[in-house]
Amino acid sequence: MFGYPGCMSSTGPTSQNQQLTNATAQGLVEFVWAGPSPFHVVATAVQQLEAAGFVAVDERAEPVELHPGQGYFIERGGTVMAWRAGTDAPSAAGFRLIGTHTDSPNLRIKPRPDGKGEGWRQLAVEPYGGVLLSTWADRDLGLSGQVIVRDDTGLARRLFRTDAPLARIPNLAIHLNRSVNKDGLKLNQQKHLPPVVGLGDGEGLAAWLRDRLEVHEVLSWELGLHDTQKPVIGGIDDEFIFAPRLDNLACSYPALTAMIESTVQRHTQVVALFDHEEIGSRTWRGAAGPMLQQVLTRIVRDHTEQAGGGLVRACAISWMCSADMAHGVHPNYADRHEPSHKPHVNAGPVIKANYNQRYATDAESTALFRAACSDMGVTCQDFVTRSDVRCGSTIGPISAAELGIRTVDIGASMLSMHSIREQCGVADVPQMALVLRKVLNG
Repeated sequence: MFGYPGCMSSTGPTSQNQQLTNATAQGLVEFVWAGPSPFHVVATAVQQLEAAGFVAVDERAEPVELHPGQGYFIERGGTVMAWRAGTDAPSAAGFRLIGTHTDSPNLRIKPRPDGKGEGWRQLAVEPYGGVLLSTWADRDLGLSGQVIVRDDTGLARRLFRTDAPLARIPNLAIHLNRSVNKDGLKLNQQKHLPPVVGLGDGEGLAAWLRDRLEVHEVLSWELGLHDTQKPVIGGIDDEFIFAPRLDNLACSYPALTAMIESTVQRHTQVVALFDHEEIGSRTWRGAAGPMLQQVLTRIVRDHTEQAGGGLVRACAISWMCSADMAHGVHPNYADRHEPSHKPHVNAGPVIKANYNQRYATDAESTALFRAACSDMGVTCQDFVTRSDVRCGSTIGPISAAELGIRTVDIGASMLSMHSIREQCGVADVPQMALVLRKVLNG
């Protein structure tokens, strides 16, 4: 039933291909800069979807008539799901799905953050996800996220962002920590992470936000710190992207691009950009929550299908790509990789496998993705974790188990994962978008 086609090598880039590569990479750079928080990522995605003719759907609304080829989306906080209706009902043609995530490890602001230490004004912070803590020291930090306020109209949700160098986590001088270069920088999350924001007395964060948002009252927030240094294309031959949040915006952007550029098919195409992957996904808008199943159920219903197994039949003939960044081989730590599975930057998409199902990849889903790469003339790579190293996970196994759907875990190679500033390859961005578009188009 399933062939196992080999992967064709990409031909050398023409000037036209190079222009496409540069434009797509620059698009990612701009997308990352526009999205310092999951809420800003979703706002940017919604702008691009609406510009492409996609229509917002209110989750509380009655069923809507789905028109083949028309794009739709549902937004829920830091999560957005978009789909293009197929010409046939999902139970007859199925879904083609791509799942990514919008969140990245960072430092979140606690509800009562205002503090003082030795005359310094500080903010109380909590690590979100698996933060590489040492990289946050001695960086200029801005503030971004969503704020719930009370204004003349009642309660309202506001996006907030300042790229001013508001906060900084100062390192301890080496003169007071002589062994740091030998023993490494060890940061206690409670004692050493609160950034300094000023001296002496001053207004608290809630009052500061209230004045800048020009509202009566700030009631709550989901705010985090972010690096104020802009993403750039760099390297001696401009082969790399240096940026924050590449895990996982370097997969979310190609997935969004693939959805916008795909064409109407018999099947329904779906892209889900989830929040909360970095903390386990078990939330109302995370992959382990009900949102994706609710959206797919709605699509089945709005295709005028009757209940009684429509979604089950659709999932049985569907497949999904879980797209999350992959560990590229590090030249200074090559021994941390399985010897024959060392993905390289700018060498094509990576299929991630784990027989203990930390990744959802199996033989069938691998074959489907290899075939998509081969059809587009794109080289693909393989990654498995060393047998003596614990393997990470993604939304792939979660969605596969929740929906009963064939799923492959894939990504693009990168370095410095979970650092405040990460690194990936310029050429990998358009290749990922090309293959994901093929996945959606079938």
